[in-house]
Amino acid sequence: MGNYLQLAKLRIGVMIAMTAVVGYLATVEKGKIEFSELMVLVLAMMLGSASSSIFNHFYDRDIDRLMPRTAKRPFAQRAIRNHNLVLLIAASCLAAGCGIAIWMFNPVVATHLFLGAFFYGIVYTVWLKRRNLWNIVIGGMAGSFAVLAGAAAVNPDQWFLPMLLAVVLFFWTPSHFWALAIKLKDQYAKAGVPMLPVVVGNRRTAYWIFVNTVLLVGSSLLPWAFGELGHIYGIGAVLSGIYLIYWNIRLLKRPEEDVAMKNFFASMKYLMALFIAVIMDVHLPF
Repeated sequence: MGNYLQLAKLRIGVMIAMTAVVGYLATVEKGKIEFSELMVLVLAMMLGSASSSIFNHFYDRDIDRLMPRTAKRPFAQRAIRNHNLVLLIAASCLAAGCGIAIWMFNPVVATHLFLGAFFYGIVYTVWLKRRNLWNIVIGGMAGSFAVLAGAAAVNPDQWFLPMLLAVVLFFWTPSHFWALAIKLKDQYAKAGVPMLPVVVGNRRTAYWIFVNTVLLVGSSLLPWAFGELGHIYGIGAVLSGIYLIYWNIRLLKRPEEDVAMKNFFASMKYLMALFIAVIMDVHLPF
């Protein structure tokens, strides 16, 4: 059972579910949160995430064996032999997640859930990861669909604010993952995966992280600029953006692994601060 749970990448599932919850909370009216709906939304999103994660483990089992970071995964260690069963479980998770979304919410939620799983499992894992240095940029759209799914669970016709938040998620992923890729550059090179630091080196990767973060912080201000969110969010977006840019500048000056990892964790803190700012702005009683 432990091997199968590992295949689901529960930490990623929790992150996807949290993103969907933020989309829900950004859209629902103050005082009208249905916690039973939230729990069902979390379940559906985690099932969708599990399906693509299981497939990712299966498809990447050859290169996972070449990287110390992933060498202990069940498929990499050949601890799971029944591949057909695993693929059936992945398909069943996706079908269950979409089915729950349609039953409890509407087809728009199910569509976003499916697209998120498709972009991670097929677009990123199969089409781009081993072929293109911009793999994580396009593949990272998987996270954007989660916030759209959460918002559609409240009102599928209310799209402008959720779309702006989806753009923020789109720009967040490269800054987050490229910092980790600097740390893992040699492992990706050994596995033949053209992550950006492998292809262009640490210094140019630090430059692209900075450029991407400027776009990220700029996009994070759009909900405020368009009046979709108020001053609590705006202040939070500005302060957290300054914090992340500060660490990016540190990385530009010294593009080494230890600073890259500080950027990696800073990007996680940034996103959490942004999520909290969204929730506070919409639901605080003033």
